[in-house]
Amino acid sequence: MFKEKGYLMDRITKNYLQEFINENSLESLNDSQKFEHFSGAIVTSTHYTELFSSFDISIGGGDDCGLDCFAILINGSLVNDVDEVQNLYETNGFIECTFVITQSESSSSFNSQKVGAIENGIMDIFSEKPEMPQNNAIKTKIQIINKIYSLSSKFRNGNPSLYIYYLTTGSWNEDRNLVQRKKRLIKTISSLTLFKDVSFEYLGAYEIQNLYRQMRNSIEREIQFINKTTLPDLPPEYEVQQAYSGFLQINEFLKLIHNDREEIIHSIFYDNVRDFQEWNGINIDIKETLIDSNKYVLFPLLNNGITLVAKKIDVTGNKFLIKDYQIVNGCQTSHVIHSSKDELIEGMLIPIKLIATENEDVKNSITKATNRQTEITEEQLFALSDFPKRLEQYFTTFTDNKKLYYERRSKQYNFNPDVEKVRVINSTILIRSFAAMFLNLQHRTTRNYKLLQKQIGKDIFKDDHKLEMYYISAYAYYKMEYLFRSQILSPTLKAARFALLMIFKELAMNNLKQPQYFNSKDMEKYCNRMMDILWDNERCKNLFIESSKIILEISGDNYSTDFVRTDSFTNLIISYFKKEKVIQ
Repeated sequence: MFKEKGYLMDRITKNYLQEFINENSLESLNDSQKFEHFSGAIVTSTHYTELFSSFDISIGGGDDCGLDCFAILINGSLVNDVDEVQNLYETNGFIECTFVITQSESSSSFNSQKVGAIENGIMDIFSEKPEMPQNNAIKTKIQIINKIYSLSSKFRNGNPSLYIYYLTTGSWNEDRNLVQRKKRLIKTISSLTLFKDVSFEYLGAYEIQNLYRQMRNSIEREIQFINKTTLPDLPPEYEVQQAYSGFLQINEFLKLIHNDREEIIHSIFYDNVRDFQEWNGINIDIKETLIDSNKYVLFPLLNNGITLVAKKIDVTGNKFLIKDYQIVNGCQTSHVIHSSKDELIEGMLIPIKLIATENEDVKNSITKATNRQTEITEEQLFALSDFPKRLEQYFTTFTDNKKLYYERRSKQYNFNPDVEKVRVINSTILIRSFAAMFLNLQHRTTRNYKLLQKQIGKDIFKDDHKLEMYYISAYAYYKMEYLFRSQILSPTLKAARFALLMIFKELAMNNLKQPQYFNSKDMEKYCNRMMDILWDNERCKNLFIESSKIILEISGDNYSTDFVRTDSFTNLIISYFKKEKVIQ
């Protein structure tokens, strides 16, 4: 098993690979594909710490330009669709992009000819007129690339960065010929002048094992915290183990927000209710203070500082090992510091609070209290309400093949080997699936997604909504993705997957009218009927196949990503099922 060119993979790597296969339901792939998905996932996870499917980055399988995986990261999001580029720009007001490309072989040695193939493939993909044969995955990546560079005037920190990795199960021993081949590749690709920097790394079995362990482990950082005060103990019922306040040296603070490549770790701001607001007046003032040799000493007096909540803090003198943490207040300050990292003045102090607790209620109270100092709407604070908790608990009431996991917190299930990662549904997927199935807004699931976000707490995730609706939306998405992975549904329809969900619901309910009120007993009965259909594997599969046929029938010769994501296409679906409803 996992054998190529007569070389048997070492026991540790093989065990890690098998664990990855089991958790991500990759049994249907051949051995080579399994290793490609595994390699791509562990490398991408060093740049992107949220949960993702290896199918989102896989491009291998013929006409792949000699590459296996290709991840495109924009503003901290993994992008798989050209429409998402525009949405992220409109949401954030800038573009910050990283490309991550991998080629892997389960052989015991690195091959200089393979390096040449990697170079040729990348040069072709990023050329103005690619000439190599392209599969659909490559074509999609090129569309995204073209969209990114069409917004080049909006690049925040210069051109995109490109990281290339060549992995085998052997050992990297600094072979002189391969080192020279690496230098040549970097020089050639850099000549395109499309990238801020180009990196190429050889990774062997030892490096692969370390990367896998990093992917599975929670984030932890060791810092020196000299200027600190221990806050008084709280009563035991608050479950606050430790609390400190003080001033952290800037170089120590950067350790908390950066990975090894000095990229910002977006997942540590998951519990922060505000995203980076780009260069508004406040953030411009923060930067001016940070980089001004006369003003920087005033920074601790002018800034409210950072509040960090960790599950555990181990202290030895001034040495603090901080484990599984979130920055719950200070997202704006952290991003400005990151953006200014090359201009910061040594010796600067950052005001900070460090709190160790596993009590979610206390953590939420800290988040709300610290963020009340700035203008934040109730909708932005909704993520801290009871509804997501109830939703998470509701998902756990199902067992065996009916079970799903709602990821309320970033990387919540990453470290549990008993959880199949394909059964984990995050908020973004759930919002999109729910909007398609229950609000008939499939056209907003990718384009204008920010309009859906504004409906949170109102039409989506409303406190009195029946939880069954969200489970159904999640389970239908899970079943659909299984059919895509199994190639029962054509990958060309992936762009229309939320239209598929909308049509599936109508077919499953056989034109039974959806109840008007989302908090009614009628809605609960409606959902229970759909659950029975979703749990019937054969019936569910046939309905999705029929849904795919309807999409092609409705679109006719006009099938394209641009068309199926319009409100016009949504109205065609509604008309097909003879419903009189106008989409706004």
